Amino acid sequence: MHKVVTMNIPDDLKYTKEHEWARKEPDGIRIGITDHAQKELTDIVYVGLPKVGITVQKGKPICVVESIKTTSDVFAPVSGVVKKVNNDLEAHPEYINKDPYGTGWIALLDPSNPGELDSLLTPRQYREYLSTIKH
Repeated sequence: MHKVVTMNIPDDLKYTKEHEWARKEPDGIRIGITDHAQKELTDIVYVGLPKVGITVQKGKPICVVESIKTTSDVFAPVSGVVKKVNNDLEAHPEYINKDPYGTGWIALLDPSNPGELDSLLTPRQYREYLSTIKH
């Protein structure tokens, strides 16, 4: 019997195969890790936030998330400059577990190539990708 995995995959976001999300907003592209990623990591105890002002490249590590299980890199879903970080995560890394798409966001980027957003997975494509991963 297959266990049905319920996953929160908002329709207004784009996704990566490394389980990051990106949301286009008026002031930039907000990023974080997906519900799937936070469930795999389990209890997150530390987030090493990127520095405001640094330039990041799509597909390259932007920060580190530590859980009671492991340490994992978070990769930039798009290239750009870090405009803002979620400083609340320093005191409350568990926000990523509780609300990965809301209070658990990681950074806001000023994209250097806005077209990169179009190359990310749609919610439907991400759901299909997740269905191919062995649990």
